[in-house]
Amino acid sequence: MRVWLRCSLLLLLGLVVASPGQADVFRPAFLQLSELDDNRYDVVWRVPARGDRRLGVYVEFPGDTEAVSQPRTTMVGNTHIEQWQIRRTGGLEGKTIRINGLVGGITDVVARVVRLDGSTQVERLLPESPSFRVKPPQAGWQVALTYLGLGFEHILMGIDHLLFVLALLMIVKGSRRIVATVTAFTVAHSITLVAATLGWIYAPGPPVEAIIALSIVFVSAEVVQSLRGRSGLTERAPWVVAFSFGLLHGFGFAGALTEMGLPEKAVPLALLMFNVGVELGQLAFVLAVFTLVWVWRSLKFSWSGWVRYLPPYTIGSLAAFWTLERVIIGFVS
Repeated sequence: MRVWLRCSLLLLLGLVVASPGQADVFRPAFLQLSELDDNRYDVVWRVPARGDRRLGVYVEFPGDTEAVSQPRTTMVGNTHIEQWQIRRTGGLEGKTIRINGLVGGITDVVARVVRLDGSTQVERLLPESPSFRVKPPQAGWQVALTYLGLGFEHILMGIDHLLFVLALLMIVKGSRRIVATVTAFTVAHSITLVAATLGWIYAPGPPVEAIIALSIVFVSAEVVQSLRGRSGLTERAPWVVAFSFGLLHGFGFAGALTEMGLPEKAVPLALLMFNVGVELGQLAFVLAVFTLVWVWRSLKFSWSGWVRYLPPYTIGSLAAFWTLERVIIGFVS
């Protein structure tokens, strides 16, 4: 147990440093271009905001693109939304669209192009690659690779999801129980991811996000109780806890996928590959934890008694802050 806690602290510090101040980093700006005819597009541009202040990121179209209408601006919760229409002779296929103002560690952009035939193109833009080229319709394998990558990136950048898995690994003992716990979490969030994305079930975003953060608080408290010699539900039946809260985490994954949208002609393929990407990312994280444990054991570092409480208390404190923040945002919006 002590080895897990030592390595968990190092990994936790790495996660916090990598993405300071963000509970779920995958809250991107969102650009949608809907093709109306060979020359015209509807534009929807959603940018994260705090209060009345939006992030300073802007869309740059090719120089010969003209705005047909003035942007209509609205605020929904903590999101600044602009909608307008553009025209370019010959359309945008083959042309480059750039996002100006992207800064590392603040946000990224998901861009979605909806063509007349119903097919879509989805791109994720980062500060180091803030532009994309509008492509002709994609083949099936290209859609699969796109959504596989998006799912993989989402789980690895969703700190709240990773901290939940990390807290579980800190309290579960034995390789068979770990496999059962991770499998239960996977099955549960796969169920709600598919069902919510396809519209079979619905849960409002703010309460779900708050409860996801609260699930991390719960498991962190269980880790502390275990350290004090008191066995809680998570230690006795970790797969039950993992499955129960995994259903909620699936709604979080579905929210991200809904933001990006699914290609009309390849919904099952895109949904499957996004889920596979999430599982591969989760597996990569678990393997990283096991590797860190092995390295720590090899180096035989010492560990003083009180420091072993730092990982669960740090994780729990962050999650408690996120819970309050999400509850407040939910009331405000």
